This record gives sequence, structure tokens and C-alpha cells, in this order.
Amino acid sequence: MEKLLEQIKKGTVWAFPGGVHPPQQKTLSNSAQIARLPLPDRLVVPLKQHIGANGKLIVEKGQYVLKGQPLTTPAANWSVPVHAPTSGTITDIAPMPSAHPSALPELSIIIEPDGNDEWCNLNPAINPAKLSHDELVDIIHQAGISGMGGAGFPTYVKADIKQPIEFLIVNAVECEPYITADDVLMREHAKQVVQGIELMQQILNPTLCIVGIEDNKPEAIAAMTQAAEHNANIVIQTVPTVYPSGGEKQLIKLLTNREVPSGGIPADIGILVHNTGTLFAVQQAVYEGKPLIERVITVTGNTIHKPGNVWALLGTEIKHLLDCQGFSPVPQQRVVMGGPMMGFTLPTVRIGVVKTTNCILAPDHKELAEPGPEKACIRCSACADACPASLLPQQLQWFAKSKEYDKLQEHNLFDCIECGACAYVCPSEIPLVQYYRVAKVEIKEQQAEKIKADRAKERFDARKERLEREQEERQNRHKRKPAAKSDDEKQKVADALARVKNKSDNGGEKSAVAAAIARAKAKKQQGEELEPDNTEVAKERALRKEQARKYKEQKSQTDDSDDTAPVDDKKSAVAAAIARAKAKKAAQTQGDQTNTDDANTAAPVDDKKAAVAAAIARAKAKKAAKAQDEQTNTDDADTTASVDDKKAAVAAAIARAKAKKAAKAAEQTDQPEEPSINEPQTDNVKPEESQTGSVADNKKAAVAAAIARAKAKKAAKEAQQTEQSIEPSIDESQADNVKPEESQTDSVADNKKAAVAAAIARAKAKKAAKEAQQTQSNEDTEQVATAEPETPSETSPEQTTAQKKKAAVAAAIARAKAKKLQKEGNDQS
Repeated sequence: MEKLLEQIKKGTVWAFPGGVHPPQQKTLSNSAQIARLPLPDRLVVPLKQHIGANGKLIVEKGQYVLKGQPLTTPAANWSVPVHAPTSGTITDIAPMPSAHPSALPELSIIIEPDGNDEWCNLNPAINPAKLSHDELVDIIHQAGISGMGGAGFPTYVKADIKQPIEFLIVNAVECEPYITADDVLMREHAKQVVQGIELMQQILNPTLCIVGIEDNKPEAIAAMTQAAEHNANIVIQTVPTVYPSGGEKQLIKLLTNREVPSGGIPADIGILVHNTGTLFAVQQAVYEGKPLIERVITVTGNTIHKPGNVWALLGTEIKHLLDCQGFSPVPQQRVVMGGPMMGFTLPTVRIGVVKTTNCILAPDHKELAEPGPEKACIRCSACADACPASLLPQQLQWFAKSKEYDKLQEHNLFDCIECGACAYVCPSEIPLVQYYRVAKVEIKEQQAEKIKADRAKERFDARKERLEREQEERQNRHKRKPAAKSDDEKQKVADALARVKNKSDNGGEKSAVAAAIARAKAKKQQGEELEPDNTEVAKERALRKEQARKYKEQKSQTDDSDDTAPVDDKKSAVAAAIARAKAKKAAQTQGDQTNTDDANTAAPVDDKKAAVAAAIARAKAKKAAKAQDEQTNTDDADTTASVDDKKAAVAAAIARAKAKKAAKAAEQTDQPEEPSINEPQTDNVKPEESQTGSVADNKKAAVAAAIARAKAKKAAKEAQQTEQSIEPSIDESQADNVKPEESQTDSVADNKKAAVAAAIARAKAKKAAKEAQQTQSNEDTEQVATAEPETPSETSPEQTTAQKKKAAVAAAIARAKAKKLQKEGNDQS
């Protein structure tokens, strides 16, 4: 470090790569002093004259302002105010063309001067040396000072930098041709410039301050050396005249042999650079209390009759400057703001002067000829040799034309200072700088759009996250668990369940549903796993089914006794007619019989047959009664009578068929039995005893009637048994297929159908037995009426008294049994 300081104080300078030596053309304007121009007719003051945000407007249209009065106030980062250049009235606040190659309109304040040029109240510092760091920075900020060398960076930001500064460099090189504003400013105001340097030393406290001046400005070098001789920390260093030695990074390399890293700033290596005009403005703000409202501008060119430097108020139109200096335009005249290397052609001269304006050049066609048509690159590498930033200009130009912005950034496009050295040496007259400027703007726009999109995505993600969080909170509020019950509440619930359980136990018949609920609650309270228990429910359901079945069966039997009587009347009438015919035939045979000598012999036979018939009748009656009892028990025990329509119809049809078959068999049996009974007697009776057979035939007729009745009852019993045997089988077969919930409905319907079929069969059998009994009763009555005139002492030639008595007894027994069977059948139904 000490070696470097010694080298700097000895006047050592280091070279930077590249550079060119264009004609200087400085003598046109540096021979005269800085002139004061008359007030213009109007001032157009743009709100934005620096890098950063606009200030907040604090004036309005029609308002009268004084010279130096603030028009805006700082509102954001890197924001500095603008002030009224003179006193006057604000006629308008509107967008006006800007000092830019595009001349895009920017919001501007238009002031009409009143000619008085009256200052506002100024507050100069009495003793600047005693001001603190923050006070000095605030004065610089409120004065609206920004870089006046071309970039327009706010000066207060540089002054308030946090990194330690080792070297403070004053850029007084002014290397571009035609421009002499800093040269004459140092000649005339060297003391003020040095005071500005000392104020920055007070703020930054650097180790050394170096003032770099080109060797083509000997008057400025002498004035600055004299003004700074009292301060040993200020070194005036002369540098060779090479363009662009006035570039920030190139000047640092010249004076300190240090290089600013790519994408970095000088403060990263402990260096800070300020322009001469900027330091003069700082001195005016602190010592005089004046804001930045004017600056020195070089007005030159072959079309200017009085080229030189002037004090121009900010906002003064270019046309006013040209007119004041004797402007004589030529056809297709060009007016350039800035120098011939880095300046740009103005689209109109109705543009106001800003803080970064240092030169107005009005050349003729010989002085600054129009560039010719662009030709193809010949790969001469002259541009690369002249580039002070060690870039590849031809490669950057190809990428810019093809809009390969990623490759432009990879090749460090933003390290280009747009000095124009490459375009100056290009034999193909390619406007390389224009390509770079357009590419930089487009890349910045893309980056701004990307930043905007990223911020929008962040806002969207934040909003989405917020909505999801709110939705989750709403769901959690709805799903919030109930508050835990206290011990007292739990005890109350347990007591209530116990009371319900005790009440159910004491009530006799317990409700299955209530019991199941009580058990479930008890298990839930104890934390046990719940298991379904349908035992009580099933029992209660079975009981209801049984009650319904009995009720419907009783109802169906009551209805069937009245509705099924007329069924098969024709068949019953036929059976009754047959029985009556047989009885008449027997009576006729008995009346025609005569007494024979074998009457005593036949009497024992008839008595035996009558006894046999009576025994048979009693046995059949007992069997029928027993069958009916079994049927009743079976019907009462049957709880699953669920026969469907088809099977019930089959059972009824089978019962009817069997009844028909039994009736037919009884009819056919009566005819062959008579010969079978008569044949043994006929064999034993002699021809002369034929009349005695009438008595025997009468008995046979009674026996035959009893047999017919017995067979009819047997047929009814068999039909009933068949019906009973079919119903359980059907019930058992269907019980497996019937669902529990459908068993009650199906069993009621099928039970009714089966009961109807059985009742029909029983009614038919009862009717047949009744008609046979009535027929026999009529015959017995006739026999009794015939036998009454006889006396026991009389001996009829056709029948003895003993035989008649036996026949009457047998008939009475048969009638009694038949009545008994009929009564039992009625009770059963």
C-alpha cells in the first residue's frame, strides 16, 4: 500500500487496454470564459433527470414559484428533488419530449419566468467543517445533486456509502472531443472545486484524493494545483490524452493500477469517483445554500458563430442555447447532445437541458459526416483492439442481431461503456454501439418482466396458501371436537342408563331394541368394542310371526266354513243319491224276504256281522278323532308356514284329487260288497229258505252304509294328512331360502292359502259324510216305523223280533257315532 501511494505521488500512471486518438477540436470553445445567457421564454423542467425514482410533485399548475424553490420532494430510493431554475409561474405540468435518443415524453413542469430571477430563502452552512456526516449527506440530498459527468447517479448515495474508501478520484479528464466544460470550470472556479473535494473528504475520510486531468489542459492543471497546494492529501495527476481515459474504470486503472471486477462497482475495491462539476455543485449547496439549478454547457460546432461555454439553467430549451450562440443551420442539420463519440442526435431542439447535459454540438456535414451504409464485417479485429473493456465487439454484434441475449450476457455485454471506440475504427461503418444499446434495453425489459412475473407468482402463491389455510381453518372449526365432559356429567349419564335398565328389567316383557341400545351405550362408555346382538330382536320377531299366523289361520278357517260349503255340491249330491239308492234297494230286499227255517241259523251270523260293523265304526271314529287332534297340534306347532302360491295350489289339487278318488272307491266298493256279503249266506240257505234272506239283506244294507261312511271319513282323513305332510315339507324347503325380513309377510300369505285348501278338503269330506248319515237315518226311521206295530210275542213270517232289535241297535249305534264325528269335526273347524 505504501509503495502504491509513493508511486501515485511520484506521478506514476498505468495504461489501460485499447483506446483511440480522435481529433480533439477543443480549442473552438475553451478560449473564452463561461457566459451568462438571458432568461428564456419558458423552462421545461423534467421531473426525472437522474438514475432512480421520480420525486413527488409538490406544486400545481398556476402556482408562482421562486428561484431555488423545490418542485418535488424525494419519495423513494435514489430519488432526488428538482428545483425552480428561476422565479415565475407554472403554466403547465404535462409530458414533454425527454433528453434521450427516443425522445419519449416524460412528465415535466413548464415555468414561464417573470424576469425578476428572485431567489427563495437560502440556508448556507456557517461552519461546514463542523457539520456531521449525516448533515452533509442531507444537504447534498435536498440540493438535488446527481452525477454531472453523464451517468446521473445520485450523489448522496455515493456520499453515504458504507464501505471504507481508500482513494477518492476526481474525474477531470474530459477526454471526449469538443467538450471543454470541466476545463473552463477548473480554470475559473478551481477554489470552489477544491472546497467540494474537501467536503467529500470530510464525509468519506479517504486515504488519498487523486485529481486526474489530461495533459491537453495545462491551464486547468495549474489552477487546480494552486488551489490544492494547502492540502497534502489531494494529488493532481496528469494523464495522457487517450480516448476513453475519462471512463470510470479506465481512469481507475490509469491512476491506481486496480481493476473493477466484472459486474462490480468501484466501491468494491475501495475507490469512489466524482466529476468536477458534481463537486462544484456540492460546494454551492453547502457554502452558498444553493440547489442544483444550473450547469456549464459547451455549445460548439462549425455552425455556431460564438462557440464556447455557458451557464445554462436546467430546463432551458436547446433552441435557446443555439440562438444565443449564433446558430446557422445547414440543410439536414444535426444537433447532437453530448460529444461526437458518445452523444446522440436530438429529434427536436425543443428539449430542455438536464443535469447530465455537458455539450451541445451543431456540426456541418464536413465536420461530422453522416455514416455510410453498413457493410459486412471483414473480421479485421480493429474493434477488439480498440475496446477499452477487453470485449469482443464483433461477436457481441452478431449476438445482438440474432437476439441471443443469453450469449450477450455470457460475453459481458454490460461491461461495455458505450464509448464508441469500436464503431470509430470499424472500416465497414457498422454502428456497433447502437446494436449494444438496443440489446441492453431489451435485456433490461426482459429482466423487468421476469421480476414482475416472479413477484406476481409470489403473490399468487401467497394468496393460494392463504386461501388454503383459511379453508383448512374453516374445516377445523366445523370438525372441532366437543368439549370433554366433566366427571359430574359422566356420572349423570351413567345414572340415567342405570335407571333405564332397572325400569326395563322390572317391566316384565323387555324391549329388545331398548336392551340393545342400553348394552351399546354401556360398552361404549367402558371403551369396549361393540358387537351386534340380535337374539332378543329375533325372539320378539318370531313371537310376532306366531301371533299373526294364528290370528290369520283362525280367521281363514272361520271364513272358509261359510265360503267352501257350496264347493263340489254336484259330487256330494251324486254320492248322496248313490247312498239313497243303496238304502232303498236294501229296504226293498228286506220287505220281500220271507221267514225261512234257517232264521235261527242266520241270526247268529247277522249278529256277528253287526257287531263287526259296530267295532269297525268305533275304530274308525277313534282313528278319525285322533287324526284330527294330531292335525290341530301340528297346526299349532307350525311357525314357519311359508308356502308360495304355486305349491299351495298343488297341495290343494292333491287333496281334491284324493277326495274324489276316495269317493269313487267308496261307490265302487258298495256294489261288489253286496255280493260278497250275500254269497256266504246264499250258499248256506236252502232253496226253500229264500224268504229268510230279506232280513239278512236289511242288515247288510246297514253295514254297507256304515262302511261307505267310514270310507268317506277315511278319505277325508287321508286328504288332511296329505295336506299336513305337504305343508311342513314345503315350509322346510322354503325356510332356508326366505330372507329374515321377508319371512313374516310370506308366511302369512302362504299360510292363508294352505289353510284355505285344507278347509275346502275338510268341508267336502264333512258334507259327504253328512249326506250319507242323513240317508241312513231316513232308512233307519222307515225300518223303525215298520217294526213298531210288531210285538215281541208275535212271530212274523219275514223277520223275528230278535233280528229287528239287533238291526235297530246297530243302526242307532252307527247314527250316534256319525253324529259324534260330525260334532268333533265342527269343533275342530
